[in-house]
Amino acid sequence: MPNTYTQLFIHIVFTVKGRQAIIPRSHKEELHRYITGIIKNTGHLLLAVNSVPDHIHILVALKPSLALSDLVRDIKSNSSSFVNEKGWIRGKFQWQEGFGAFSCSPAHCENVKRYIAKQEEHHGYVTFKEEYLNLLETYGVIYDEKYVFDVFA
Repeated sequence: MPNTYTQLFIHIVFTVKGRQAIIPRSHKEELHRYITGIIKNTGHLLLAVNSVPDHIHILVALKPSLALSDLVRDIKSNSSSFVNEKGWIRGKFQWQEGFGAFSCSPAHCENVKRYIAKQEEHHGYVTFKEEYLNLLETYGVIYDEKYVFDVFA
């Protein structure tokens, strides 16, 4: 669209259904490459991606031509199919419903990239629940804890 200029940096977080720790460490780089392809194919720019066994963080420069919820739906749907087709886990791999998305100013993108890169270290002393609730509170997101993720209920 001519004369449309945007700078939309979004930090996306979502978890495996039931917060199961089943993203195989041995295949996480392949999963990240696959997700990179999904993002590129939708016209967005991936700035960072990293996962631990039960969740994933993505930093993307979002184009306004596709709704954020559509992008996340495509990432989750296609990557779930990819993991299932690869047979990396027993049973069916699924992402949990919903996601967190937090805007990031250009001045803070490098900090968010470092934060995403250090996920394994970070989760040596902070649980995912603590991390996620902290993100919601830091960004001023109003939430009801019983609906954040079904495993927390």
